Amino acid sequence: MCSGDGHCRPLGFLLGLPFALLSLLISIVGIVVWIVGLLLSCICPCCFCVTVIVELALELIKAPIHVMEWFTDQIPC
Repeated sequence: MCSGDGHCRPLGFLLGLPFALLSLLISIVGIVVWIVGLLLSCICPCCFCVTVIVELALELIKAPIHVMEWFTDQIPC
């Protein structure tokens, strides 16, 4: 995996892989919460808390990407 400045950091990728797999499981939970939240917001669009739950679920879905970016940025070479 390469960072934005063009330097490849395979060690950061390998160290972050177990954590990314764990966050992948969390993102699957986020997908379920997102689907349930969307259904609830269709039934009752006036509920503000459902919108917050859907936004939280979207962040859970993006968790593996954030974890891998963080780990690859921590390795200097």
